[in-house]
Formats: sequence, C-alpha cells, structure tokens
Amino acid sequence: MIIREATRQDSEQMIAVMTNAEASNFMLFGPGERNLTPKPFGEYIDKLQNSHHSALFVAETDERIVGYLIVQGNELKRIAHRAYLVIGIHSDYRGRKIGTALFQHVENWAMENGVHRLELTVMENNEAGVALYKKMGFDIEGTKRASLYVDGQYINEYYMSKLLIGKVLNI
Repeated sequence: MIIREATRQDSEQMIAVMTNAEASNFMLFGPGERNLTPKPFGEYIDKLQNSHHSALFVAETDERIVGYLIVQGNELKRIAHRAYLVIGIHSDYRGRKIGTALFQHVENWAMENGVHRLELTVMENNEAGVALYKKMGFDIEGTKRASLYVDGQYINEYYMSKLLIGKVLNI
C-alpha cells in the first residue's frame, strides 16, 4: 500500500471511493446525494495542492485508490494551527489498516506543516469509526446533539480532536 498526495489525475478513482464511502450512510453526504464530476473535483484537488494548510492524501493498492483522507486547514493566524479531517475507505478494503496508515501519514504531514490540532466529527453510532479515531489518539470533546438527520432520525455526532504535543509550531 502506498500513501501519497492526490493529483488531478486521481479524480475519477477518488469520486468512486467517495461514492462508495457515502453509501455506508456514515458520511455527511448521504448515498447519491451529490453528483461529483472529474473536472471540478480535479480543480478542488489542485486547490488543495496549492495550499500550505490543506491536503488530500490517498491510499493506493495495486494502482487502485482504496481510501482517502482530506485535511482542511485554515489561513487565518488564530486558527492556522488546526485542521479538520475527513476520511473514507472503500467498503471492500475496510479492516485492513488503511485508515491507520492514512492517519499516521497525515499526522507526520501535520507536524511538518505547523498543524498542532487535528479535529473531526463522527456519527455517534459509527462504532468502527469511533474505535479507529480513539485508537489513533483522538479524544471525544463533546456531543453535537441531533446534529444530523439521517433516514428519518436525528443522529448525534461526537466532536473529536487530537493535539500534536511537543512539536514546534511553524505558523
């Protein structure tokens, strides 16, 4: 498995993995809720590549993208030390340590880029996601009550974070 930064040429494979991840019904977008197309998504990847505070990393196996982790950073000085994460793994590849590898890679990237705080949200009922994030050192900071409306029910989300302690900040 290779973890690398995404390029414009990855657009179609990325869209396929994102669509598959959204089918799990544990993502912000529900199954089929959005229509991603390669050209605008390629432009989004280009934008992330040109940002010092954001990135999109992919996990690749046998030249096939099987997972991704988006790092959404900030340019404002007061919040430039933090980044919001979004992860997705293709259903055929879950349980193979791909999420672990993506998080380890992003943590190294974050420390090299002056990011001190990683944060994410996860549906309270996404047991596999919560377990992965806790394993990677994320703590639950709070509960966003009735944060999402999924299949006719309100769902709570956990707000989780990890502080990268002991690293010099290059803000």
